[in-house]
Amino acid sequence: MSGAAMTGVSVEEPIWTPDMALGVPLMDDAHQALAQQISALQHMPEAGDFDAGLARLTEALEADFRAEEELMEAINYPAIRSHREQHARVLGTLHSLEGGDHASRRRAVELLLPWFHVHLETADTALAAALQVAGVRFDTGPEPTSGRPA
Repeated sequence: MSGAAMTGVSVEEPIWTPDMALGVPLMDDAHQALAQQISALQHMPEAGDFDAGLARLTEALEADFRAEEELMEAINYPAIRSHREQHARVLGTLHSLEGGDHASRRRAVELLLPWFHVHLETADTALAAALQVAGVRFDTGPEPTSGRPA
């Protein structure tokens, strides 16, 4: 039996599918990029490249989490504490692995994509709904000037 089968981790976990989109373009774009970055890191063979990739991924997660937390603060999101705690646990784990053994860092990355998918389906889906209810606009480009006054 393979190690993946013994641990219950799916080796063929989908990276990103359209049904993972939350309907918030800025979040969806960031999440798709993060999922791809995690997947690329999972398949990175050399320790030196892996370590640099893990550092880049950690920085990207910090930026994404910070952006989400700013949105939560802006709408006085009631579940901000639990959502922040999830972010903090992931970042704390990744930071604790800096300088640690390669096998532990690689195992953490193997577990990151399944966590990411669950986090998207639960905490981020609830946040996206709250943002939409709050009327937060998520235009990714300039507002069209269809004769409306500025």
